[in-house]
Amino acid sequence: MKIIWANICVLFFLLQACSTVPLTGRRQMLLVSDQEIMTTSLKQYNDYLKTATLSQDKANYARVERVGKKIANATEAYLRANGLESQIQNFSWEFKLVKDKAVNAFCMPGGKIVVYEGLLPYTTTDDELAVVIGHEVAHAVARHANERMSQQLMTQYGAAVLGAALSNKSEAVQSIAGSVYGLGAQYGLMLPYSRKHEYEADYMGLIFLDMAGYKPEVAITFWQKMAKNGSNSVPEFMSTHPSDEDRIAQIRKKLPEIKNKTYLKSK
Repeated sequence: MKIIWANICVLFFLLQACSTVPLTGRRQMLLVSDQEIMTTSLKQYNDYLKTATLSQDKANYARVERVGKKIANATEAYLRANGLESQIQNFSWEFKLVKDKAVNAFCMPGGKIVVYEGLLPYTTTDDELAVVIGHEVAHAVARHANERMSQQLMTQYGAAVLGAALSNKSEAVQSIAGSVYGLGAQYGLMLPYSRKHEYEADYMGLIFLDMAGYKPEVAITFWQKMAKNGSNSVPEFMSTHPSDEDRIAQIRKKLPEIKNKTYLKSK
């Protein structure tokens, strides 16, 4: 009887933890509070900045900040217009350009977005840069880090003991934060889940950049340039990111909806 009651309590807890992603309407499980996510991620972000070298390219640094702030403003305007203004308090937007030859960018919860100089040859226009930044803004808005953390908690502790683990949740969160925010996640359960996040961030990011006045169709040529660079030569089943070919196919499929703004009627 105790086991049945415990399972009922866990099920109730999981139902209470369900949330919905803006724009897509996808249901997600968020077991960790936004405050805990912000605390752990901010520490790692600040630690990263201590080791990173900020770009001395003033023109491109200003461009990253300008495009980023424009997309962030459009995103917040959408959230306010759709009764989601309570989510805005979770964002303290920062847009950094760092001196690094890697073709990369990343987002930490709360809107801490870093673009590497290695991406600049592929983002020669503001529209192309908006594809990158819009994608990263979408990760923050969709709370993908929280969802990934929650999935990791479920994987590590299992539903049967989840309630007990979360009674000391801060310790549990700290213990897996590195693999969620960093590069520690390897092969296994988390990989298909991360690709789902990537497709969702592509879609949401294109909507946000469209709202900000940039051209979403540029995403096709941007990813084609990335593909020629061999940006994702690792086979898709071993990668946390979709293959360039699949990513472009998904974007082509979604572009008519984005350009016609039918997402505003369906979501």
